[in-house]
Formats: sequence, structure tokens, C-alpha cells
Amino acid sequence: MQNEIRTALDVKNTVDEILEHVGFVVVGQEEVLRQTIASVLCGSNALLEGYPGLAKTLTINTLSKVMDLKFSRIQGTPDLMPSDITGTYVLEEKNGKRDFVFQKGPIFANVVLMDEINRATPKTQSALLEAMQEKQVTVGNQVFKMEPPFFVLATQNPIEQEGTYPLPEAQSDRFLFKIKTQYPKSEEEMEIVNRFTEEERNSDSLKPIINADTIHALQRMVRQVPVANDIKQYVVDLVHKTRKHKELIEYGASPRASIGLLLAGKAKALMEGRNYVSKEDINEMSLPVLRHRIILNFEAERNNFNEDDVIKYLIK
Repeated sequence: MQNEIRTALDVKNTVDEILEHVGFVVVGQEEVLRQTIASVLCGSNALLEGYPGLAKTLTINTLSKVMDLKFSRIQGTPDLMPSDITGTYVLEEKNGKRDFVFQKGPIFANVVLMDEINRATPKTQSALLEAMQEKQVTVGNQVFKMEPPFFVLATQNPIEQEGTYPLPEAQSDRFLFKIKTQYPKSEEEMEIVNRFTEEERNSDSLKPIINADTIHALQRMVRQVPVANDIKQYVVDLVHKTRKHKELIEYGASPRASIGLLLAGKAKALMEGRNYVSKEDINEMSLPVLRHRIILNFEAERNNFNEDDVIKYLIK
């Protein structure tokens, strides 16, 4: 288990060690991994989007193995009910007495993998809303607090529209990042083919590197990273631009995006062993933080602009 983490360099070394361990199972996808780790350091949720077979589930599964935390996986299906996620009251008999006892659902873990979140119905998707934002679940008239640290890492497939339910804007906004998984490079794919056709490597052999206490310490450190006023102003201006450019953007990002972007910049700086946030950190993190928070208008789509193109244009 990791020793006490005191400096930005300690954070960088810890993240490098995590990447090395996860790299034993997952080939490539370093950018996806870094962004997922950044969302953990911010204590936030992340949405991974990519085509089938790009190791989205494997990445989250493997990452959870190197963190000594309680992990649960929920498979999104159209017949999944909210109570399948949050839990339900069951009748139990004890000493001749019958009583309703609350049986906790899979949401009561530290790391919750919601696989194919857009396959679940809106009613079921909304069962996650309260847990993602308020870190609690209300069932009947009782409130159950989540055990910290808590984050939802969800995956979705962008191409299949049959039998899927797009995430409502309010739910998308609860995710700090929307991370896009890319196809591997040729040499990485060669490594994948060699690795998975010769010896079966799985994440069960991985040892935990960090525990809940370490993650709490890292999350506190992220919030303590100092940020210059001009960088804060730059973040606010960038988010404001998403509301002003009506020729491209129908609906801009909320103040939650400004908070998220600043936190993401702090996390990125720490992960690179720095105690200050630069403009480059903000520019780089603006894509995963903003791409799911803006809605493009018809004009932008007519010119074949996607969200990333528009964000890059705003940065320029």
C-alpha cells in the first residue's frame, strides 16, 4: 500500500504506479485512464463513451482492483428497475417477529460501474441522480448516506440507438467528464492480439495500491492547489463563451462546468507533479468537461461541427 502522500511529486509517482499496474491488463488508453483517475481525485463521476470492444468496462474494472475499495457493477437493461439499483425493503422474521428490513442495492459501494447506462430506462437512470450529486439515497421516507469515497463510472455506446434512452441533460451535468475512448494504434492492437491469444491476463492478479484513506488525502490535496486569479477568470470567461455564441451553441454550460473545469485543472496539475495550474491544463481539460454540457444548434451540425470542434474554436 502507498506510503503517506505529502507533495505533488508523491501524487505523480502514485498515479504513475497505478498506470503501470493497470497497463499489465489494459493496453494503451492512457488518456482515458488519466482522465478517469482525475475524476476520482476530484471526487466526481465520469462517463466513458466509445464503440464496443474498446476496453471501457475492462478499464474501470481493472482500476477498481488497484484501489482497495468496494466495487459493484450494474448492467443497464430496459427491464432494470430503480429498486434493483437502490435496494428495497424485505420482510424478515426474527425471534417470531416479522419486520421490514432495508436490503441495500449495488449502488451502496465506493466505485459503481454502470455499464451501458443508456440502455436503462429514464426512470432507472434517475435512481442514480441523487446518489451522484448528494451522495445519498432516499427510499420511502428514509435517507441512506453513501460511504465515502463514492463515484459512479458509467459507460455508453454511441452508435446503437435501438433500445437506448439518451441521458437527460440534468443527468449528463452530474458527470464531471465525458471521456471518449479511441481505437488503439496499430502497434497497440498487435500487443492486444499477442497478449489475449497467448496468455490470459486478468485483473484478479493485481494488488491494491491505494485505499480509501489515500484517496481522501489526494482529494484534499486537489482542493488545496492554489490557482491564480487570471486562470480563474479564464475559466469563467470560457464557460461564459458557451452561452454567448448562439450562432453555434443552442444551450451553454452551467456554473457547475466552471467548478468542474477548475477542479479538473487542479487534478491534472497534481498528477503531473506541479503545484500550480496553467492555461494548458484548463485548455486540455475543457474537452472532457464541456463536451456533454453544451447543445449545438442546427447551424453547427449543418457545418459538420461536433462539440469538440466548437470548444476548440472557443479556446482559439
